[in-house]
Amino acid sequence: MSERLTIPTEYVDWRTKGLWWPGEPVTLDEFVARKDHLFDGPFTWPLMVLRASALERNVAALADFTRDRGLLFAPHGKTAMSPLITRRQLDAGAWGITAATANQVLVFRRFGVRRILLANELLDAKTLRWAAAELDSDPDFEFLFYVDSPEGVAVASQAVAPHGTPREGARPLRVLIERGVPGGRTGCRTREEVLAVAREVAGAPGLEVAGVAGYEGPLGEAADVRGFLDDLLGDAAALTGEDGPERPVLSVGGSAWFDLVAEALGGREDVLPILRSGAYVAHDDGLYLRTTPYNRLPDGPETLSGALELWAQVTSTPEEGLAIAGMGRREANHDQGFPIPRVLRRADGTVVPAEGVEVFDLNDHHAYLRVPDGLGVRPGDLFSFGISHPCTAFDRWQVIPVVDDDDRVVDATATYF
Repeated sequence: MSERLTIPTEYVDWRTKGLWWPGEPVTLDEFVARKDHLFDGPFTWPLMVLRASALERNVAALADFTRDRGLLFAPHGKTAMSPLITRRQLDAGAWGITAATANQVLVFRRFGVRRILLANELLDAKTLRWAAAELDSDPDFEFLFYVDSPEGVAVASQAVAPHGTPREGARPLRVLIERGVPGGRTGCRTREEVLAVAREVAGAPGLEVAGVAGYEGPLGEAADVRGFLDDLLGDAAALTGEDGPERPVLSVGGSAWFDLVAEALGGREDVLPILRSGAYVAHDDGLYLRTTPYNRLPDGPETLSGALELWAQVTSTPEEGLAIAGMGRREANHDQGFPIPRVLRRADGTVVPAEGVEVFDLNDHHAYLRVPDGLGVRPGDLFSFGISHPCTAFDRWQVIPVVDDDDRVVDATATYF
C-alpha cells in the first residue's frame, strides 16, 4: 500500500528523557542529522534506543511472511505508537494499521493512515460520528471496528443515523462481529450470538456487516487455537449464508500463533484474512523470544531479534555480588519479567557478555543486579538490557533514538501514547 504519511514536527529539548539538552530546542530531524554517537553524544543514562538492523529485519520478516502466505497485514500499532515504525510497516506492504482505542485511531488518522482496523468495541457516539465524517470526506479511507452486543449496534446506528435514515450518499460504517473465547475478554461466545448481532447490524441504518474477528492470544495450546480458527471460519460462512458479504473479512492475530493463522487462513478465497500481529516489530529478549512462532517455523528463532535496548549505568556496587544500576520502573517495563542483561560496557569502552547477571528487583529508579564473581563490575560501567513485552516498553519514552551497528544515531521516533 503506497501512502504518504504526515509525520508531526517534534523537538528535542530539556524535557527529553535520556538526552542532556540544556540549550535551545531542535527538531527531531535536526537532531538526527547530527549523527551523534551513543557513547560520546548528548545522552544521559538511562536511555532507550532502537537498533536499526533489528528493526529493519523484523519489519521485513512479517511483510514477507504475510505476503508469501496470502494474508493481508494490519500490524497492531499500539505496540509502538510511532510514525516512523508505522511508515516502515506500510512501505513494506502492510494493508493497514490496527488500533486498540479511539484515541489511537485519531493518532493514526492524523499520521495519514488510510486503512484503520479498531480491534475493539466502539460505543462512543462522538467518535463514531467523526469516523462517519472521515468516510464522507475521504473516499480512500477505510475503517473497521468491532461489535458484540445489541447495545453496541444501537449506539453506532444512532450516532450515524440519528433519525433512522443514513445521510444521502453516505458510506455505511463497516463492522466486524467479534467472537471471543470462554473466560476471555470481549466477543460473542457462540455462533448463535454472532449471527444474532449480525442480524441487528443488517437491520440498523447506517451500518454494514463486514465480517468477523477474534483474538487467539489467551489460548495456550495449538489445538485450542486451531479450534478457535475453525469456529471463526464457520461464523464467516454462516454470515455469507445469511445474505452477508460474499467474501467476509476474517481478522485474527497476536504475535504467538501467527503460523497457525497462516496455516488455517492463508490464501483462502472464501474470506479476506487480515493478520494483526504487532509485537514482532520490536520483538524482545523474554516473552516473545520464548513464544514466537519462529521457534516452530523452518526459518528459525533468529528470524526476529530484540530491537529495543535499555542502557543504564552502574551507580553503586555496595556489596559482594550486588550492583545497582540507575534504571527502574519509570524507565523499564516489568509486567512480563524484569529487563534482561545483554552486555557490560566497561568505563574503558571494552564490551563483554553479561553472562550470569540477573535483575532481581526494581525500585522507581534503581535496578538490583545479581552479578557473578569475577565479572568485575564497577561504578560507571554501562549495561545494555533487553526487555520482555515491547507493548509496555515504548510508552515510557517520548523520544527513542535509532542507532546503527556502529552505535551512531541514524533516525529517531517520537511516541504518541
